[in-house]
Amino acid sequence: MDFDHYEHCDSSQYGPDIEGVGETDTLVPLDPEAQEQRLLQKLDQRILPILCLLYLFAYLDRSNLGNARLQGLPEDVLGGDPTGVLFDWVNSAFFFTYILLQIPFTVLSKYYNPRIWIGCSAILWGICSTSMAAAHNFTGLMMARLGLGTFEAAFGGAVVLYFSFYYTKAECGTRIAYWFGFAAVAGAFGGLIAHGIQHVKVSIANWRLLFMLEGIPTIFLGLLCIFMLPDRPESTPFLTAAERKIAISRMNRGTSGDFGAVVRRSHVIAAFQDWRIYVGGVIYFGLNCALSSLSAFLPTIIGTMGHTNAMAQLMTVPPYAMAGCVLLATSYSSDRLQIRGPLLVFTSTLGGLGYMILLGATHQQDVRYGATFLITSGTYSSIGLMNAWFNHNLGSETKRAAGIPLYGAIGQCGGILGSHLYPLTEGPHYTNGFTVSASLLFLAALCALLLSVSFRLDNTQRDQQYGKPDPNDMVDTSELADKAPGFRYVP
Repeated sequence: MDFDHYEHCDSSQYGPDIEGVGETDTLVPLDPEAQEQRLLQKLDQRILPILCLLYLFAYLDRSNLGNARLQGLPEDVLGGDPTGVLFDWVNSAFFFTYILLQIPFTVLSKYYNPRIWIGCSAILWGICSTSMAAAHNFTGLMMARLGLGTFEAAFGGAVVLYFSFYYTKAECGTRIAYWFGFAAVAGAFGGLIAHGIQHVKVSIANWRLLFMLEGIPTIFLGLLCIFMLPDRPESTPFLTAAERKIAISRMNRGTSGDFGAVVRRSHVIAAFQDWRIYVGGVIYFGLNCALSSLSAFLPTIIGTMGHTNAMAQLMTVPPYAMAGCVLLATSYSSDRLQIRGPLLVFTSTLGGLGYMILLGATHQQDVRYGATFLITSGTYSSIGLMNAWFNHNLGSETKRAAGIPLYGAIGQCGGILGSHLYPLTEGPHYTNGFTVSASLLFLAALCALLLSVSFRLDNTQRDQQYGKPDPNDMVDTSELADKAPGFRYVP
């Protein structure tokens, strides 16, 4: 008997006089929905804490330069850097390797055990991040940042792909929001850490201590990941045989997953030929331009409002906290309503309006500070929605493995642009930087509207031609990916 589908029930509650019912517990079969909910809870309790903490430190490690800048890094390592150009190059170096390696690394990750792949990448980027504390010149910082980009490239796309192994399209948006929401937590948490370190009296520079405190925990989390993160559903010992059967069934709901380490070359080619992925890249370009600007320059921008460096770092916390709340709310709504595009249009426009307020309210510091809440909320929510959108709409595992890092690589080029939009020579108004960021977010909103309409038209056409499918049925996407007649997009 398979006891995974049963739960204990105390028969004594029915009384001793009922025939056939004794004083001992009986086993009552669980209905399929209860079985699935129990499995989902088990997965959430194991997967989300590990991956969310890893992303927290991934984002701390890539974005702590903004805080280190206010703690004396340019004066100690970059010869003062009066123009800010050297700092901009150090900040953007991360994106060079991140962009180049994201696609091949994500496709290659399908050949390896997810816990080994993700865990080892975390250990290696943690080493690179910690080594920044030992840098004594521009070259040392550049090498560490290039290494950081290399190993984080192996992480981001692989994790988004990993979510599709265990979560359905009705659950994925919220789980990716939990995961990506820790980027906003990192922004808030990083500000608090930096503010505390600013007041610590130690024998080394404060910024060196910052890199050590935020880099070393990543190494230990990587080791934890290797031992604790579940493998693919069909092979993980974390699940019982009955749970694996349910997990595989969920994996094939509305689509079909691969079994084992398989890469379908035709789907890789299809990803490079899909125009929607390139439009998604344009959206992601604008979002990442705004995101990288926030990560590196938000403390500096707030500092131009008349605050001390320590206070500026502390004041970055509330905008990031608000961003996390809005991200969770929009992603939960998108899962319940099964829409992504309209919400993405709204959040991108919200971020663009924030930049427009920074442009217009040059002397109203309270209003300008309020605008940073719109920017962080709009930008973080948009990226969470974008990742969830394409995680289902590419149809097959292999096309996701190629398509997600493809639009991601295009989008991360926006990170390079964002790293050069705020030179010190243009402060305190940063007119060019705010104008470019606002324009790109409005462009992202237009592109999201185009994609949403396109997905709806395709769904309508397939409904008319093939009829409406049951959303819980398995759809064979092994040959045609998202072009399969039974596949339907989330608009």
